[in-house]
Amino acid sequence: MFDDLHDLYQQMILDHSRSPRNFRKMEGANRRADGRNPLCGDQITLYLFMEGDVVKDISFQGSGCAISKASASLLTDALKGKSRQEVKRLFDQVHELVTTGKTGGDDVGKLAVFAGVHKFPARVKCAILPWHALIAAIEGKVEPVSTE
Repeated sequence: MFDDLHDLYQQMILDHSRSPRNFRKMEGANRRADGRNPLCGDQITLYLFMEGDVVKDISFQGSGCAISKASASLLTDALKGKSRQEVKRLFDQVHELVTTGKTGGDDVGKLAVFAGVHKFPARVKCAILPWHALIAAIEGKVEPVSTE
């Protein structure tokens, strides 16, 4: 059973890496953040359109390893329609997930595919990079974020 679940998770990461969702430059975005992971070479630009405190649309462009692209793709799918507070709560849950493999009992949906990342410390930065860029965009920071 564990092998089947592991295979399913691997397939989802590969699928989102090969065919990332919301992979486009968003015209009319009112928030933007750039992120870099010098260790792996990941580069991402996250675009958001927010109305008040709600993420109405989100997209990204960039290049990098399968983990970072899949993380950005799944992030964009998970956050449309979420409030700033919900985004920050989900960031905390995903950060705990990729660093410990646990979610604190909370359901993170498809993002659970990253539970095994904590076993590979060099890949934690790949998985969390889009999330740090997200927080920078939500907070309106203009300087690029880096995992270093």
